[in-house]
Amino acid sequence: MTILNGIKIVNLSVNLPGPAAAQRLSRMGADVVKVEPPAGDPMETYCADWYRAMAFGHTVIKLDLKLQEGKRVLLDLLDDADVLITATRPSAMHRLGLDWSTLQQQFPKLCQVAIVGYPAPRDNEAGHDLTYQASMRLIDPPQMPRTLLSDMAGAERTISAALGLLYNRERSGAGGHEIVALSEAVAAFAEPLQFGCTLPGASLGGGIPEYNIYKTMDGWVAVAALETHFKNRLEDALHVGTPEEYRDAFAGQSSAYWQEWGKQLDVPIETVR
Repeated sequence: MTILNGIKIVNLSVNLPGPAAAQRLSRMGADVVKVEPPAGDPMETYCADWYRAMAFGHTVIKLDLKLQEGKRVLLDLLDDADVLITATRPSAMHRLGLDWSTLQQQFPKLCQVAIVGYPAPRDNEAGHDLTYQASMRLIDPPQMPRTLLSDMAGAERTISAALGLLYNRERSGAGGHEIVALSEAVAAFAEPLQFGCTLPGASLGGGIPEYNIYKTMDGWVAVAALETHFKNRLEDALHVGTPEEYRDAFAGQSSAYWQEWGKQLDVPIETVR
């Protein structure tokens, strides 16, 4: 995809979600310059393979923005940049003289997406994916989350914000500033739970047999015959209707068998990997 050919993005963020968003924008054709602190991106320590994947194709430079020389190089990069992605607390950006009001005066066509943990007035509070998920009841102790949902939700919002700012600049000729709060991003992704759809025993939480997981001879399968035509086709073929009948039916064959069977019947069935 090359819809962003000619667009230059400067990414000051490390870890997640900024680098994930920058990589997606890069795949759309944008040129990305990744500015890391002198110690580098901590993600390279936590997960080097993912760090390299997210930085692939980017120009990576290290700058100490607390020094005038480092700040000067950054301002030179911003001189012809279209989008700036940051994930530094607003108070720290202000101390560096890189707050939005200052940048806007110097670069009126620049579009900035500022990633924060919480919306104002909590935008200077510390947090990470784990704490944002905890606030949304997405953690089931003692198990840790299976994925970094808050960060990946924030990456999607960062992409949307960047594209929206660029579109608005095309119409108005002026840059803009958008704040992405990770706590708000994960709250949107948690709406199925907040509205009760996925609570244990609810319609999408194991409460109906046609949308459930079942033990097979060698594992488990996910059955998602939610729409009436899927459900009718499934129940007519298996001669089932009750939860017990569903369980007995799927226990009689392997997961691979049921996945292929579902494909032939045009019913969504997938092996639980």
